[in-house]
Amino acid sequence: MTSQRATSGRRIAVTRRGFVTRLFRWHALAERKLAIRDASTPWEVLIAEVMSHQTGIERVGPFWRSFIARWPSPDALAAAGTRELLAAWAGLGYNRRALALRAAAARIVEEHAGAVPPDVWQLEDLPGIGPYTARAIAATAFGIPVAPLDVNVVRVVARVTGHTGQGLQDVADGLVARTQPRRWLNAVMDLAATTCTKTAPRCGTCPLAAICATRGAAPVISPRQATPFPMTRRWLRGRLIAMLTAAPEGQWQSLPNQLGDHDQAAIIAAAEALALEGFLELRQGSARIHR
Repeated sequence: MTSQRATSGRRIAVTRRGFVTRLFRWHALAERKLAIRDASTPWEVLIAEVMSHQTGIERVGPFWRSFIARWPSPDALAAAGTRELLAAWAGLGYNRRALALRAAAARIVEEHAGAVPPDVWQLEDLPGIGPYTARAIAATAFGIPVAPLDVNVVRVVARVTGHTGQGLQDVADGLVARTQPRRWLNAVMDLAATTCTKTAPRCGTCPLAAICATRGAAPVISPRQATPFPMTRRWLRGRLIAMLTAAPEGQWQSLPNQLGDHDQAAIIAAAEALALEGFLELRQGSARIHR
């Protein structure tokens, strides 16, 4: 990382200034317009980050706008019922995020006087908020120059610097724009989505090519054969919650013998897991949304 550009084709040293200058110049013309980037308060940012963590970011916008309109503050969400919360979350998947978000809201009310804490470690202590989400909130909502390491940021930083494994967090933090961490994160995410992609990186058009350690040889990851979604446990869990949310409030519903390709044993196992996680109540082969 100390070599200089020469006629032999050696790359320029990777410095924060060089990384940020090239990245921001490219991003001024290539920025994706995403609804969640309109988030203006720490609470709005927190909800956006939790929603987009395991859901395609382009899909989150309408859910996010509806959610913050309904629960505009932590104290409002902390008082939400399970049924209405799951109904509002329907379509986002990974429903446990909704319960964790409500638990985080309650913790914010109880321990932080209803205000999202500005400290990375306090954020990471909230239910459902891991290291990536805590740093994303800190950078986006509070301007703290830290790099949230999800697979996209890791891919860009690792390919450009040639650094992998331990110490990558420090390397990435060292590349963050000191005064514009939110813009930096958005730009890196957009670069990962459009240019420094997982399976077919477009090195020839990458703004960081001149300083990239793996230019033209970026690791290409072959897509794995995916299990059809209707055959997954995630699909089954989602169908059970949707079925029980649609039923009249408080009414017990008999568990079906078959849902799609899933038999009764799989349905009972999924329902028992959902009950342990606080989604459902079970009673002799029947279930209802936890009240």
